[in-house]
Amino acid sequence: MSEFEIRTLGVEEHRAACDLFRETVHFPPADDAEWVLAARYYQPGGTLGAFDPELIGTARFFDAELTVPGGARVPMAGVTSVGVRADRTRRGVLRALMTEQLEGFAARGVVFANLLASEAPIYGRFGYGLATRFRVYSVDRHRARLRPDAPVGGAVELLDLDRALEVCPGVYAGLEHRPGMMTRPEVLWRLYELQLRRHASPVKAAVHHGPGGPDGFALYHVDGLRAHPWTKNLQVVDLFAGSAAAYAGLWRFLLGVDLVDRIVVESRPVDDPAELLLADHRRGNVERIGDEHWIRLVDVPSALRAREYGHADPVVLEVYDPLLPGNSGGYRVAPDGAERAEGPAGLRLDVTTLAMVYLGTWRPSALAAAGRIEVRDPAALPAADLLFGTRVAAWSGSHF
Repeated sequence: MSEFEIRTLGVEEHRAACDLFRETVHFPPADDAEWVLAARYYQPGGTLGAFDPELIGTARFFDAELTVPGGARVPMAGVTSVGVRADRTRRGVLRALMTEQLEGFAARGVVFANLLASEAPIYGRFGYGLATRFRVYSVDRHRARLRPDAPVGGAVELLDLDRALEVCPGVYAGLEHRPGMMTRPEVLWRLYELQLRRHASPVKAAVHHGPGGPDGFALYHVDGLRAHPWTKNLQVVDLFAGSAAAYAGLWRFLLGVDLVDRIVVESRPVDDPAELLLADHRRGNVERIGDEHWIRLVDVPSALRAREYGHADPVVLEVYDPLLPGNSGGYRVAPDGAERAEGPAGLRLDVTTLAMVYLGTWRPSALAAAGRIEVRDPAALPAADLLFGTRVAAWSGSHF
């Protein structure tokens, strides 16, 4: 039982929650013009407030679906705008909000919660584990050329932002999703619209057309560097392609944009093949690899049943979940699926670590070596590596 009043906010209270969150991340309040756009990415019934007696903390979510290994799309909640007023931090407000939110998700049948963490140490306490990663890379446009055997691709159409916001959601919805990708509901596209309209330089969309119609796009803008105003970066903020031909076609277009020195791609999978398209792979440079989504298995039995597994001997996991104790217990994981199990477990781990394993980003053996998994049967560890392994790296590409 919390000492704070935690309740769902009405639509008329969303602006106060927005201003409070912006204050916690050191942004000014939204002005009237900005709020017209920002109000559209608040899902009705999706925002919690903590009161004592005035509003001192907030957290919100939107509904979507997460793609898991094997291709199933499973109900998830995207958690965002979490903040506590500076004079009330470290007094249990965040814990009260997170606990209330997770219990609400469980009651609604949500299988996963999903967020991007502002600071890494915060959300593991609530069962969230780092489940996807991304890389940022740049390409020297003057010296980079595609290999002659790169896929030819189709026509690329250039759209302004207004038209892009009409076309790109449908293209994205029609793509095959890799593990970690999520559906993008209307409220999320409205958030992207707000962010894209903030750029000083115009945002464009290059849309690739394949045999069946639009099958990929790259949203980008071109900025000059403050220290070197004649040096131009083409910043790719969103890039998705439904085929190898679409991917190569988009890169062929980007490399052909004049008066640009570097192409910087802000978020791509760690196994992205961009440099393999180049005649000289050293023209591409990985700037960094970073954290992307942290997931929380709200319903462990349903989550484990939803995904496919590799070929290996069955492993029994003992899972410990202090916040949602109904998830705790034994689970037998095998190539044909997962189910509750009794008896001795080969591996013991908490729900945070299970989230890190779930999409295949981290091998159980690596986590065991770091002391995050208790190994009770040594044979269970290599088997778990194979069971939870995936063909491609997990990645979302969606921020919120």
